[in-house]
Amino acid sequence: MSSDKDNAADEQRSGGIQVIARSSAIMRALGAQPQGLSLAAIAQATDLPRSTVQRIIGALETEGLVESLPGSGYRLGPALGQLIHHAHGDIISVARESLEQLGEALGETVVLSCIRGKRTNVIIRAISEQELRVVIPLGHTLPMYSTSDGKVLLSTLSDEGIREWLPDTLEKLTANTLGLPELLAQMPEIRRSGMAVDIEEHTLGVSAMSLLIPTFMGPHAVSVVAPTARFKPRLAEFRSALTRFKAALDKQFEG
Repeated sequence: MSSDKDNAADEQRSGGIQVIARSSAIMRALGAQPQGLSLAAIAQATDLPRSTVQRIIGALETEGLVESLPGSGYRLGPALGQLIHHAHGDIISVARESLEQLGEALGETVVLSCIRGKRTNVIIRAISEQELRVVIPLGHTLPMYSTSDGKVLLSTLSDEGIREWLPDTLEKLTANTLGLPELLAQMPEIRRSGMAVDIEEHTLGVSAMSLLIPTFMGPHAVSVVAPTARFKPRLAEFRSALTRFKAALDKQFEG
């Protein structure tokens, strides 16, 4: 009799674990496609039966972890955003000191950013003390296609995902702003290196280099932003400094 109860308890635990694993797979699929997915697309991405997806989506929607889109389809919901907001506080507390040290060592403005909507969002900054400097407001958002941090964050999407995210015609902010074909042509190298450069693609006289920082709360980017006149001669130095910053931050996250 005791053995039968134990077996039933084991089956119940196993079923609960399976539901958690399937829910996680569905949320990861939605996280990879911020514009949303249909039930059929979620089922295909997770290799789960559509009926299973529909049942789990219903439960996640009740908890606010998923929300329905007008017409059809689903995306990650506001409750997850609240969790992310609190987790970002942890990321900021871990990264702030290292970012300030990076800015002091380079003598240039450095920022940590993430995706907000379809733009980059500055969540930490250390402003250069030089007379000629770039000042980026905290919480400032910028287009993803014309900034180095935006490009490394976009690189976490597939080319198809980028096409769905961005309009076919990108607003020309400067003479150096890339069109969609040129942007997509840069993606293989950005994905390989985790690094992107913006030479006056968003603002004349301002250039930046960014490195992708994967975290437990999604992709982030660390960037060095400087006047172009000082930026170009220091490309190799900035690249090495960003790589060291990422290695140090990875150790902090692991700890």
